Amino acid sequence: MNLNARLQTEQSVANSTPILLIHGLFGSLDNLGVLARGLKTDRPILQVDVRNHGLSPRSEEMNYRLMAQDVLDTLDAQGIDKVAVIGHSMGGKIAMTLSALAPERIEQLVMIDIAPVDYQTRRHDAIFAGVNAVTEAGVTLRSQAAEVMRSQIDEEGVIQFLLKSFHEGQWRFNVPALWNNYRTISGWETVPAWPHPALFIRGELSPYLDDIHRAALLSQFPQARAHVIAGAGHWVHAEKPDAVLRAIRRFFAL
Repeated sequence: MNLNARLQTEQSVANSTPILLIHGLFGSLDNLGVLARGLKTDRPILQVDVRNHGLSPRSEEMNYRLMAQDVLDTLDAQGIDKVAVIGHSMGGKIAMTLSALAPERIEQLVMIDIAPVDYQTRRHDAIFAGVNAVTEAGVTLRSQAAEVMRSQIDEEGVIQFLLKSFHEGQWRFNVPALWNNYRTISGWETVPAWPHPALFIRGELSPYLDDIHRAALLSQFPQARAHVIAGAGHWVHAEKPDAVLRAIRRFFAL
C-alpha cells in the first residue's frame, strides 16, 4: 500500500539520509510536525499517514507487518533506499517491525514512548466513545465536536489532538477498522534482536515505557539507550519538543 506522504528537502541536505516520521494511533502525518520543523535543516524529512489514518488508503486489515510493508512500499514509491526512523507510540511499533522486516534499510532507530510489548490493556475506550458520539450527533464544526467529546473525554489536550483529524463532519481515521483491530494494535509479536543502537525516549509521567518493560525491550534491542523527559506524558514530543529534539540530535549526531 502506497501511503499519503510529505517529503521536505532543504537544498543543503538533499543528499543526506532522510528521516522518516511515523505517527501514533488516531494521528496523521502532521502530528510529528514539530520534529519535522526542527530537523528539516539537517536531513530530508518524510512524513506519512499510516493506513486507516489521514489521507492514506483504508483497509479492514491492520497489523504491524502490514503497516511496516506499507512504509516500505512508500519508500520504494519515493525512490528512497535507506532511512532513519522516528516513531511515536503505534508508529514506534511500526518502526520496530521495520527492523525485522527490512533491517538493511534502517540507518538509525528512535522510538518515542512505546515498548516492544503486548500491553494487554485498553487505554482508548473513552476516545472511541467520544469519536463515535461525534459521529452519532451529526455535527460538522470542530467546536461542536469538542463539546460532544467533553462528555466522554476528560483531557482537553486529547480532544484538541483528535480534532486535527476532524474535517467537514468526518473523521480522517477509520474508526471501525481501528476498533476491530485494537487488540492487534495494542499487542505485539516479538522481533529478532536489532544489533545496532536504538534510542527509546520516555515521558516521565507516561505508563507506556516503564521499568517493567526493560527485559522485553533489551531482549529485542540489546543496544538500546533510554532518555527520560521530565514532566512529560505520552505525547512527550508535543509537551517538551525542545527536549525531545535535543535527545534526537545527540543520538543522530546532528
